[in-house]
Amino acid sequence: MLDAIRWDTDLIRRYDLAGPRYTSYPTAVQFNSQVGTFDLFHALRDSRKALRPLSLYVHVPFCANICYYCACNKVITKDRGRALPYLQRLEQEIQLIACHLDPAQKVEQLHFGGGTPTFLSHDELRQLMAHLRKHFNLLDDDSGDYGIEIDPREADWSTMGLLRELGFNRVSIGLQDLDPAVQRAVNRLQSLEETRAVIDAARTLQFRSINIDLIYGLPKQTPDNFARTVEEVISLQPDRLSVFNYAHLPERFMPQRRINGNELPSPTQKLEMLQRTIEQLTAAGYRYIGMDHFALPDDELAIAQEESTLQRNFQGYTTHGHCDLIGLGVSAISQIGDLYCQNSSDLNHYQNTLAGAQLATSRGLVCNADDRLRRAVIQQLICNFSLDFAEIERSFNIDFQGYFGALWPQLQGMAQDGLIELDRERINVLPAGRLLVRSVCMVFDAYLEQQNRQRFSRVI
Repeated sequence: MLDAIRWDTDLIRRYDLAGPRYTSYPTAVQFNSQVGTFDLFHALRDSRKALRPLSLYVHVPFCANICYYCACNKVITKDRGRALPYLQRLEQEIQLIACHLDPAQKVEQLHFGGGTPTFLSHDELRQLMAHLRKHFNLLDDDSGDYGIEIDPREADWSTMGLLRELGFNRVSIGLQDLDPAVQRAVNRLQSLEETRAVIDAARTLQFRSINIDLIYGLPKQTPDNFARTVEEVISLQPDRLSVFNYAHLPERFMPQRRINGNELPSPTQKLEMLQRTIEQLTAAGYRYIGMDHFALPDDELAIAQEESTLQRNFQGYTTHGHCDLIGLGVSAISQIGDLYCQNSSDLNHYQNTLAGAQLATSRGLVCNADDRLRRAVIQQLICNFSLDFAEIERSFNIDFQGYFGALWPQLQGMAQDGLIELDRERINVLPAGRLLVRSVCMVFDAYLEQQNRQRFSRVI
């Protein structure tokens, strides 16, 4: 029942607005420079006292080639030697953070992102993992959720063997599109054979989960050629799929200026791409988890959603939202209790700050009582497509309808439009509203009216 989606073009056109992706609430747009290392040390102390489990995110910013659509924090270079000074500072950061935590705090989740983590040499990957194991309590029994993002052009069987040996058991593979014309338009030439080779290696080496990333809305894409890509991807049988809507924001992301705007598909074509993708994936047995994510029914995300334990954080949908998230590396974000904090996004500033034996925390936010309440509401809606008012009232000692009375007309309008079912006890996001759940969450966002919507992608 949870994976049911009803396509309603009129509803989509009305509610397809620009808004946050809610990997956090408040979102990173609200971060400010008043939060610094003192706040981080205070939060780490609380985490240590409570012996909370940990999730580590490690950012490796380097890529050998630029993909024109990319909005990640990255450094494009063919010089592999540039990784060495970065790794030295990253290891220093690991040490500085770890000394404020308890060795008994287990690392349930680990994720390497970027950039391209496999830009690093085998020796560098070995050394970095050894340093993490020295300073953090990484699990040795393969029970952890340890993932890494893979560019198939940067990995082969020996790379996959090394990653498995180092303890990784999940891989996320960037694919985006298989059509050669689309690949040339975004400067990412990647054959199906390269991708299949990495997936075959992952399966042979018993990685327990494989995710593939696709993007719709890229230049030269059409509903027909993207449907062929989806068909080929289904034949690879990944456990999870992320199907992202390309947001063309060349004024914010310089590489996107190399994309010819005249070659982008129209909004109508993009909608058709998404509709056909949903139909193809549903027919192949995938469940719609929410927010661009699909998973097979036996995947942990699908099971967690069935059991109402699914959560969302800066790494997207997760089964480890109860962990304190420690972000390591340039631009990395941490979420520790009620603290959000982010490292400097400038590589030189990050490295120079750590060279002075100081952490590179540059901005953040400490959640107040209203933030915590709205965060819980948005989390329930975006993960479970439902919200039980009594549960929120018990947790936060409020009267739900009284607290959110000003929002009631908007919610009633959404109910009349068929997005949600609304009564005095709960909100249920209906099948026609599930693709638009961000729009429902935006009703509860106290900061949204103050923000420039152009900073955000559209819902669809």
